Amino acid sequence: MKRISVFGATGSIGQSTLDLVKRDRENFDVLALSGGRNIAQLAQDAISTGAQVAVTAFDAEYPALKEALAGTTVQAAAGHNALLEAADQSADWVMSAIVGAAGLEPGLRAMQAGADLALANKESMVAAGALMRKTSALNNVALLPVDSEHSAVFQAMIGESRESVERVILTASGGAFRTWNYDDLARATPEQAATHPNWNMGQRITIDSASMFNKSLEVIEAKELFDLRSDQIEVL
Repeated sequence: MKRISVFGATGSIGQSTLDLVKRDRENFDVLALSGGRNIAQLAQDAISTGAQVAVTAFDAEYPALKEALAGTTVQAAAGHNALLEAADQSADWVMSAIVGAAGLEPGLRAMQAGADLALANKESMVAAGALMRKTSALNNVALLPVDSEHSAVFQAMIGESRESVERVILTASGGAFRTWNYDDLARATPEQAATHPNWNMGQRITIDSASMFNKSLEVIEAKELFDLRSDQIEVL
């Protein structure tokens, strides 16, 4: 049985992860789930997966989480230190799907505790790619990209030497404004930018997708994940 934790459990990636876990429940021992303000979802998932602890990032949400978990075996916790304590548990595999730089330290701590890290938190590689790679190597754990393009590149490079890679091409399918012309873009509203044509994601990453800023982060992520030069990465 594989011991796992899911950080960012109430988001899109976290929910997809838990859907797979629930389908194959007998093969997973869920140690910790973390989330933000969606306490009802966090508590429901913690109970249904038999998690040991559920952590909300916000101290003010602790009473609601504790009440939602009353009468169950799931421990409620809140705040940054509680999240780090959850990351220190002896998991075999951790999903890092926290949005933003807040995901960096829990991801590092999880690897230091011996867990393979499935990384959906691209900001960790953007902010501290060399440190992430070094921590992975020092603790002999895998750093597994979750973003679709980076996961595809990772799989294509299995069994290949990095020196044999001439270039990496990332696809840019675009966000809400992919088919808009420049005149229409000048009149775009925040509400339109926050509506992705294909994916149901959080507001910040949806806006980043619409502005193509997310693709800029993914270029840096690819450079850091695969230790490439900038001129080896193209966007199509």
